[in-house]
Amino acid sequence: MLGPACYRFLNVERGVDGPSGWNDPSVPKLWLYNLHYFDDLNAAGSEVRQDWHNSVLRRWIAENPPASGNGWEPYPTSLRIVNWIKWVFSGRMPPENAIHSLAVQARCLASRVETHLLGNHLFANGKALVFAGLFFTGEEARGWFAKGLEILRREVPEQVLVDGGHFERSPMYHSLILEDLLDLVNLARLCGDDPESFRIPVREWEEAAVRMVAWLRAMCHPDGEIALFNDSVFGIAPTPEELFSYASRLGLDGGCRPSRGVTHLKESGYIRIQEESAVLFLDVGPLGPDYQPGHGHADTLSFELSVNGQRVIVDTGTSQYDESPERLFERGTAAHNTVVVDGQDSSEVWGSFRVARRAMPFGLRVVEEKGATIIECSHDGYRRLPGKVTHCRVWNFGKNTLVVEDRLESRFASARFGLLLDPAVARASKAILERGETSSVGGWKFPCGATIDWRLEPGSGRHEAAEYHPEFGLSNKTVRLAGDFAGNRNRIEIGWF
Repeated sequence: MLGPACYRFLNVERGVDGPSGWNDPSVPKLWLYNLHYFDDLNAAGSEVRQDWHNSVLRRWIAENPPASGNGWEPYPTSLRIVNWIKWVFSGRMPPENAIHSLAVQARCLASRVETHLLGNHLFANGKALVFAGLFFTGEEARGWFAKGLEILRREVPEQVLVDGGHFERSPMYHSLILEDLLDLVNLARLCGDDPESFRIPVREWEEAAVRMVAWLRAMCHPDGEIALFNDSVFGIAPTPEELFSYASRLGLDGGCRPSRGVTHLKESGYIRIQEESAVLFLDVGPLGPDYQPGHGHADTLSFELSVNGQRVIVDTGTSQYDESPERLFERGTAAHNTVVVDGQDSSEVWGSFRVARRAMPFGLRVVEEKGATIIECSHDGYRRLPGKVTHCRVWNFGKNTLVVEDRLESRFASARFGLLLDPAVARASKAILERGETSSVGGWKFPCGATIDWRLEPGSGRHEAAEYHPEFGLSNKTVRLAGDFAGNRNRIEIGWF
């Protein structure tokens, strides 16, 4: 919140001066959703904006009549209910009609939970109803609480996998759900010495939170931030460090970050490998839950790589949720560090949050040898094509070296690989990249000046202009090393010094 009626969400600044601003059809829906969340009530330093907050609370109530507009949709209603209640718990004195409005919002949400969307939306609905049910008293509040608790009793074991990952396979949404779970544990403990007297399964929530913290530690790069698989960006969920600190205050710290060897998150389908100063993240799992693939990308067998604390090969990220060519590209296979066959996506992404036929990985093999780790996996996403192609990828990860070998079994007209460079590496390598030649050998530079070499066989590669989207609404220029298969096999060796 930049002023009494000025906001910056998703790296876009806008004023909201009149009643129509809450539902302006020319503004992307995700930006408007953020406007209705009221996250700034509980942001760092929010106490100095209390007059603004009281003013905008009155405005929202006056300019957003019940059940009309973006703000009354179940998801923003859920986040707003929790934010308003947290704000009151922190000692603020709400405007005179805010508590009445809060009750109306809870009543509306209870009749409109998102069982048609499921996933993180339904989880947020359940959390908000539990918050409202414990904030208010009376028979209706007990009904909200019971409904929210019923949702969470079902959704916590459904959405938190055995390995601790959130079932939508997005590190960003994992972080959001982890915050939700920590909030619920915190709230349960506020109920008294015996949360079970409220029928709250606090021990199950605590155990799930510990697993989620451990998973998040494994899915962080050495820079402390998340890998950007599927719909993931920075700046939406709390940072991993903030979540670890919150969990630690609740006695749920989840152990230490892996420091070497293989960490296989089997149910999520991710593998982390650390060899001295290098960390490799592999996507060898399903795109997402069968009934809710909306935040999944066609990125099967993609990977990310950090060396000496610097991201080198990165996922494209996500710039927007609008239905657009950009959204389709960012979800498509060509945007990721894997192989495109006959110009098709490995999973058929369409719309903003839809997927038709999906790639399924199989044949996973993990071999740990002295000085190297070998991972092999295949997927069937291209078997729907006339040639019924199978893509098999092998990563050989050792000291100062990563070798990635791709094999395509059966017939195809064309195949292309791509590796997206972190913009910092692209900038440091500017003199090399400006040569623009196609070659079977090449190199990049770390910002510190150290060298990364690569060698391709049997084909050659070229550097193409590309974009990296580490936050919504943000596009950073970078380059992608891309090349066409000369046959049915492609091999790239990357070494660093």
